[in-house]
Amino acid sequence: QVQLVESGGGLVQAGGSLRLACAASGRIYSAYTMGWFRQAPGKEREFVGSILWSARSTSYADSVKGRFTISRDSAKNTVYLQMNSLKPEDTAVYYCAAVAYPTLRRDGYDYWGPGTQVTVSS
Repeated sequence: QVQLVESGGGLVQAGGSLRLACAASGRIYSAYTMGWFRQAPGKEREFVGSILWSARSTSYADSVKGRFTISRDSAKNTVYLQMNSLKPEDTAVYYCAAVAYPTLRRDGYDYWGPGTQVTVSS
């Protein structure tokens, strides 16, 4: 069983940066894929990006490509989402997710964190 907890959300002005962290407890090993998602008010949850725990390979949604970067620290069992050049439309609750399968993916995650709020003011 894996437990995920996000942190680092908050209020930031447009153009600013935030770094979210996702701390994983339980056994995270090389076969896992970690993902970031977000859900804005009144909208469906959408894929942000994913990373392979073993190879650091990443994929991103077009809406964040070039602005957001996912990384991981295996020693700390933590995945990060560095968000730069933030826009008001990035405002959402951000969720971390995990699945015990080593393929970059946009869905099919088994474990989810409770989420952290990111608000970008104009």
